[in-house]
Amino acid sequence: MADQRSDRLIIAGFGGQGVMSLGQLLAHAGMLEGKNVSWLPSYGPEMRGGTSNCNVIVSNAPVASPIVTRASALIALNMPSLDRFESAVEPGGILLLNSSLINRRVEREDIRVYYIPASKIAEELGNIRVANSVLLGAYIEARGNVKRESVIMALKEVMGPSKQDLVPINERAMKKGASLIRELTN
Repeated sequence: MADQRSDRLIIAGFGGQGVMSLGQLLAHAGMLEGKNVSWLPSYGPEMRGGTSNCNVIVSNAPVASPIVTRASALIALNMPSLDRFESAVEPGGILLLNSSLINRRVEREDIRVYYIPASKIAEELGNIRVANSVLLGAYIEARGNVKRESVIMALKEVMGPSKQDLVPINERAMKKGASLIRELTN
């Protein structure tokens, strides 16, 4: 994929689905590549199980504001997140959704929509908690704004020494998500 000048992303789901870590990994990978980044978290009143979302910007140009009102991409991990943020995706943008948990079709025809059964794939890999990494791999393949290698390097740094055993399954999950995007676009 060609390098995008700027990507303004909204990632949304329930607390505990890895929404924030997904955003942090993208921002960290962008920094490793020398890009300008921002990561702005937003939580509901309760943590695990409550709503959470974050705004991520990865850009070759300076970032003027961390707030994303018109997104070039949305990753929706659950139905309430799709309902809330679908309209924020600008025409020509992309929407990646966890079709394992979202049971409706997107009506918009001015964006590219990818139905990714992320939770199902994560279960098949043996760890439901890597559903976010499935969507991350799909996003990287669809947008090409950061390299998968940079995200893996960021994953190793962010997880620290005590969680290095989780890197391989996250990497496999990202590869599954990327291969699904290649299948859907061919």
